[in-house]
Amino acid sequence: MSFARVRALVVVGLLALVALVFVVVAVVRDTQGSGANARGCPEGWPLADLALRNYKDVKINILNGTNEPGLAGSVADDFRNRKFQVKKQGNGAHFEGVALLRFGPKGVGSAHLLRAFFLNNAERDYDAKRQDDTVDVVLGDGFQQLATTTEVNQSLGDLGAPVAPEGSCPMPAEDR
Repeated sequence: MSFARVRALVVVGLLALVALVFVVVAVVRDTQGSGANARGCPEGWPLADLALRNYKDVKINILNGTNEPGLAGSVADDFRNRKFQVKKQGNGAHFEGVALLRFGPKGVGSAHLLRAFFLNNAERDYDAKRQDDTVDVVLGDGFQQLATTTEVNQSLGDLGAPVAPEGSCPMPAEDR
């Protein structure tokens, strides 16, 4: 065997050894496996459900925070046509923005999904003491229309994954 081949085999062997060491170190130091569990959650903090639901599994209340009559009904019909579970509709307190999403720990993932329908222009109002998984959608003066399916998908991509609100911990997947 020539010296050039031996040298090439040594270099390839060393590269393989370095790659193996790198993989072992990465697996051993991986912190993502325990990052989404409740073991490190401080006492009394609620567990936030970060799962993105199918439209048919999302429960919402539509409230009209504008002076435009019938807005809650038309938007509720639009959400029903998209297979959301509209529980209530009616009038709410006046709101100047596009929309306000009110939710508790069980509605974090649903509220994240709904933000995409307002192209991330909806404000969030998280209530750690709220016990249900329903999201209240208060339509504001800045509301014009819900996003199209393509816009929703693009907005979800821009938003990224849901994050547990401050003062809560991610709910383990097995508890959902």
